[in-house]
Amino acid sequence: MLQKILVTGGAGYVGSILVPKLLDLKYSVRVLDRFFFGSETLNTSLNHPQIEIIKADIRNIGKKEIRGVDAVIHLASISNDPTCEIDQDATKSINYEGTLRLAKLSKAAGVKRFIFSSSCSVYGSIDEIGLTEESHLEPVSLYATTKMLSEKAMLKLSDRRFAVTILRNATIYGVSPRMRFDLVVNLMTLSAFKKRQIYILGGGLQWRPNVHVEDVAAAFITVMGASTDKIEGQIFNVGSSEQNHQIIQIAKMVKNVIPDTTIEIIPSDPDKRNYNVNCDKIKKVLNYQTKKNIMDGIVEIYAGLKNGIINDDLKTKTLEYYKYLIDANKILKEVSLKGKIF
Repeated sequence: MLQKILVTGGAGYVGSILVPKLLDLKYSVRVLDRFFFGSETLNTSLNHPQIEIIKADIRNIGKKEIRGVDAVIHLASISNDPTCEIDQDATKSINYEGTLRLAKLSKAAGVKRFIFSSSCSVYGSIDEIGLTEESHLEPVSLYATTKMLSEKAMLKLSDRRFAVTILRNATIYGVSPRMRFDLVVNLMTLSAFKKRQIYILGGGLQWRPNVHVEDVAAAFITVMGASTDKIEGQIFNVGSSEQNHQIIQIAKMVKNVIPDTTIEIIPSDPDKRNYNVNCDKIKKVLNYQTKKNIMDGIVEIYAGLKNGIINDDLKTKTLEYYKYLIDANKILKEVSLKGKIF
């Protein structure tokens, strides 16, 4: 049995849901994270006897961070599409070069299984219903391009002794300890809650596949428990075919939960993504099924906002938060003297 798992990005949106579940399943978990968003997202697990925390950048890790690990779940990256444009060189070095470095180190260290968190955004903008894992890829953003290149590079490393699996996650939604309000369902629900208004760019007819964050965590656990012959060198779309929706449809679902919301459609949109995916393969091969739908996500986010359980502070908006960190770093460099402010 695979006992020790390295989870990169383990304090992030998916990781902070996944790590406690892995611990509950009696896995020993080593979390490697840069902790841009703090370690409090793992508060419920920090004192667990089977967790180990490493604060590090995947670009700088060596053999010791991987020593003794049976499997790697690689979540760490700069996400999502708009955020990656802030610093393109950093995006390439983390999302592609860092990923490939981690994979090569893992293989050399004798890691048996490597599960990579990719994205359905690799499909880009394709006017076709039900894209499968074999469909042509047309990434329209740097984020998606780095995911595509990483997929191709890692699959070349895959073999029976180092089984690589690619999980192309649909657009994720739902409540997490590391909450994000830069994802379509979450953002629309927040906008309806605070402003009673939803703005839709690009006409609203763009397709997006969607999946709850709990179901994404479940997909990684499913792959961990599967036999090597079912997952080695395989790509799986993660979600359910029934949760492909046009953006306008998602807005109307939010309005059903928060009725006094108005929807305003703006024709132009710099984001050209448009894809509708088929998720039957993971269901057929691994007997995986999602348990939650978009309405579940909207209701839980709305309830969390209304009850004050979740908030929309700066850290929940990835793009804005990274810009803040970059600006703050510039100011600190300008005012500090010998490494000190005072």
